[in-house]
Amino acid sequence: MLITLEGIEGSGKTTQIDYIAAYLQKFGLEYIITKEPGGTVLGEKIRSILLDPGNNNIHPLTELLLYAADRVQHIKELISPMIESGKIVICDRFCDSTTVYQGFTRGVDIRLIQQLNSLVLEGLKPDITFILDLDPEIGLKRAWKQIKDGSRAESETRFENERLQFHESVRNGYLELARQEPNRFVVVDASMDPSKVSEQMLKHLEKCLMAL
Repeated sequence: MLITLEGIEGSGKTTQIDYIAAYLQKFGLEYIITKEPGGTVLGEKIRSILLDPGNNNIHPLTELLLYAADRVQHIKELISPMIESGKIVICDRFCDSTTVYQGFTRGVDIRLIQQLNSLVLEGLKPDITFILDLDPEIGLKRAWKQIKDGSRAESETRFENERLQFHESVRNGYLELARQEPNRFVVVDASMDPSKVSEQMLKHLEKCLMAL
């Protein structure tokens, strides 16, 4: 089973992953937590390029292909083997981030992204995807607060440095994906208290687990 979490910067994905992990552990279910970019040793090197605020001249197509390269390695080395061994994979961002950030927001042809995803994913698809929906202004305030207090890396702020309009486009892109595929996506109001957000997510996760 593959569970993915998506959302703008500062939406609380890391916190909610901890709640999901605790829930699975409670029922004795084996799981692994990973992320994109950077779920493998090679991926961490790609992550350092993609999130470095000094790399503000990366062309959107270059950005797209770097994310695709990270994802191929991630799937082949970690995600697919873990799923095949019976473990649940919880991933902080996955292919939907590419569609939203590089497609809807950067303007790369969506058809090209779909073709690339088809090549990279080879039929792999999340069983459930949570979108932590939040006003971008609130999300950015949260993110920069975490950066200043050291809980987020200052060396990974390339996207936080984007203008508010960029983040609004990202949010709208996620909501559009949710409209297109309502059976997979679960949109959760991330402005609530984290425990309330978790409560909503775990209700949906329980249904998903029961359906497998």
